[in-house]
Amino acid sequence: MLNNDILNALKSYTQNMSNKVSLVLQTGEHAKRAELKEFLTQLCSVSENLNLIERDDNLRSPITFYLEVEDKNNGIHFSGIPSGHEFNSLILAILQSSGTELKLDKTLSGMIKNIKDKLHFEVFISLSCHNCPDVVQSLNQFALLNSEISSEMIDGGLFQELIEERNIQGVPSVYLNGELFANGKIDTAQLVDKLIERFPYIVNAASSEQLPLQDVTVIGAGPAGVAAAIYAARKGLNVTMIADRIGGQVKDTVGIENLISVAKTTGTELTGNMQAHMSDYEINIKEFLRVDKIERDPANENAPKTLTLSSGEVIKSKTVVIATGAKWRELGIPGEKEYTGSGVAYCPHCDGPFFKGKDVAVVGGGNSGIEAALDLAGMVNHVTVFEFLPELKADKVLVDKAEAHDKITIIKNVATKEVLAKDGKVAGLAYEDRETGDIHQQNLSGVFVQIGLVPNSEFLDGVVDRTKYGEVIIDEKCNTSTPGIFAAGDVSTVPYKQIVIAMGEGAKASLSAFDYIIRES
Repeated sequence: MLNNDILNALKSYTQNMSNKVSLVLQTGEHAKRAELKEFLTQLCSVSENLNLIERDDNLRSPITFYLEVEDKNNGIHFSGIPSGHEFNSLILAILQSSGTELKLDKTLSGMIKNIKDKLHFEVFISLSCHNCPDVVQSLNQFALLNSEISSEMIDGGLFQELIEERNIQGVPSVYLNGELFANGKIDTAQLVDKLIERFPYIVNAASSEQLPLQDVTVIGAGPAGVAAAIYAARKGLNVTMIADRIGGQVKDTVGIENLISVAKTTGTELTGNMQAHMSDYEINIKEFLRVDKIERDPANENAPKTLTLSSGEVIKSKTVVIATGAKWRELGIPGEKEYTGSGVAYCPHCDGPFFKGKDVAVVGGGNSGIEAALDLAGMVNHVTVFEFLPELKADKVLVDKAEAHDKITIIKNVATKEVLAKDGKVAGLAYEDRETGDIHQQNLSGVFVQIGLVPNSEFLDGVVDRTKYGEVIIDEKCNTSTPGIFAAGDVSTVPYKQIVIAMGEGAKASLSAFDYIIRES
């Protein structure tokens, strides 16, 4: 299962392990157990600090194992074979269990350590989901920080009865102590928000050293934010980056073929490269946190800005670069929010496998919508595309492919009205013919929303001027309406939302911030 190249790479990764780590596999019989045992045996062969133990510990299944350090279960469990995107989750868990430093912000680590309640997380994943590992890896780190916390990755493909029992139709789906905690398109920052909401005492209990006055604070860590942080650091400035996740939208992109000088890459690879580039500079990164508000001195527009974080921290900064990007636009119809993760989805690549052999809808006829339809057509029984306008907006080459596909039907000039459900799952979609006004219903098992993006700018009310669409208004130098605050990338009014453009705009915003500091200091 693991070829020689992978095994040799693992030997290199594990040669500096500080502690011995045992992989404890539940005894018993299961159709996949022999495959899992071979996988784990190969993995343990790369280091004398790794060994496989088989014993009856009354775990979920004979294909469940956990990590043991110094004869103690450290709270990290895997149910299934963590290959595909989850292979990195297992390797990171092993290395971090053995002593590799956790790369979490000190304040966030402090909050997790101060949780007093016993928490057991179950993370249902798909091995094809590129978003799931972020959640699995973060919860694994939480387990390492706090002995009251445990986490279990569960491969939904191997636990179909459990998937059906809990009505799971999207990944990642996170349960806490047996109850649904979060599902659908979630990330670590949202999990942290939910923990703060449930255990508000952890914010006050977390200790953090007050940062000195920052020269530049970058909000967001997509291509624009990363470029801004690197350019500011190269100028020798004090730089802090605050982001819910490194990579932003890019991390969800499967294939990238238009980044000049890089013929082909993936969102995961590009995110890794951006993170590695930032590590060359002294950038204070606060990941999995968000900025709740920005305050300015009404008596002095050039005074430092005050940023309050979701962790309760307060940062003062001479300048701010807003690079918060955008998020999937929602339909805003009844049933959408209620059934997100139970039939309503936003990522066909992640959630498509849950609808094998079923009929689904894609709402949106732009490039992303038609690409989603073509992707889903290879997995599901049939795809119906619903487009609001009389004609599709997607490129002709995509439209031609979709129209020629026998598993895709396209309905144009319609407005979706309601997501219909039965027994807690999506059962159909109600839509209006915009020409006649007639209301129709179509039976469906899933609805994939692909209607574009909306800027992440809600926290900027009263801070900077925005368009009616929420985009931050900027000039040619990325200045906003507020001196000392700059914006770049998809959150701004810059035309053409592309990775290469966002990078250039981030660099420009940082150079403008540097110029502002020189002139105003």
